[in-house]
Amino acid sequence: MAICLTVIPVLQAQSVKDLQKQRQQTQKQLEETSKMLSQTKKNETATLNKLDLLSKDISTRKQLISGINTEIRALDQEMTYLSRQKDTLQRELTNLKNDYANLVRQTHFAQMQQSPLLFLLSSDNFTQLLRRIRYMQEFAGYRKQQVSLIEQKKHDIEQKNTELQENRRDRQSALQVQKREQENLTRDERKQKKMLQELQKKEKDLLAQQKKQQKRMNELNKKIDDLINKDVKRTANTLTKEEKLLAGGFEKNKGRLPWPTEKGFISGQFGIQQHPTLAHVTVNNRGVYIQTTAGSNARSVYEGEVSAIFVSDGQNVVIVKHGNYRTVYSNLTTLYVKTGDKLTAKQKIGKIYTDPENDNKTELFFQVRKDTDVLDPSLWLTQ
Repeated sequence: MAICLTVIPVLQAQSVKDLQKQRQQTQKQLEETSKMLSQTKKNETATLNKLDLLSKDISTRKQLISGINTEIRALDQEMTYLSRQKDTLQRELTNLKNDYANLVRQTHFAQMQQSPLLFLLSSDNFTQLLRRIRYMQEFAGYRKQQVSLIEQKKHDIEQKNTELQENRRDRQSALQVQKREQENLTRDERKQKKMLQELQKKEKDLLAQQKKQQKRMNELNKKIDDLINKDVKRTANTLTKEEKLLAGGFEKNKGRLPWPTEKGFISGQFGIQQHPTLAHVTVNNRGVYIQTTAGSNARSVYEGEVSAIFVSDGQNVVIVKHGNYRTVYSNLTTLYVKTGDKLTAKQKIGKIYTDPENDNKTELFFQVRKDTDVLDPSLWLTQ
């Protein structure tokens, strides 16, 4: 039982601490989405970009509320445990005080208290005198130990009271945040519903827009395919020792690579996806779209070499080679690199284009390739 008493509160405290840290991170994500929403055009016109941002906002807010609910439950469990500990300590303190009171009432101790010198002088012989002196010394030590134990129990009870008060304050704070975020969620869901209704009335325009976007993406992907296929054929089975080490390091870091943007969220998932408003339309993404704030830069997710740079639809595209792996960064304006440059992880590649005609949308199209195979980038980036 003693082991359980020392381990359980540590685990609970760690759990609450982790949940509170997670809440802070989720709130930070909400702040970033809110900033992106604030950068859209200042009007009530419904757009796909606003819908995407609002949908992400709702998803993150639901995650936040769920995390707060878990945090409140963990705090409730911890307070129950702390209360039980406090009750146990209180009982132990009462027992110690009772034992000490009984000790004081003992005959020898009462005699020592009234007249220690008489207690010693009343010894029958020298041997008894020595035993009484030793007894008095041991008794004094034991008495001091009992007093120390009582004081320690009092301190432990005060500490549990402090922890309980802190937990109650944390719980009250979490409840207030939960209430506020639930109100915000209800507000955002009303906005989302209204925006969807408005966009569904523009189905013809949205369909034309989607076809135009798909055509641009097909041209971009064909250009990327041509460049990579040509490079793979040229370097087939001729990777240097350094390139093999680079590829091995890239592969070992699957799921742990830094994001190609400092901030942002995946606004377009890899693979075949349902269009957000057009019921019978799907899109096939050969990478992920990462939306971020205006003025943000794309950065290399791993060390490598810039193998190609080209222009597509008026914006720059950069391919970085990591042995037989490649990462692609599309929709860039100002570039900070050139073909042949050696890059380090998180090195800035170029500024991401902010589209003034599309609610100031700032979005990077990011791909991961192994030779000619197209991979899901979200599986390679840190979560």
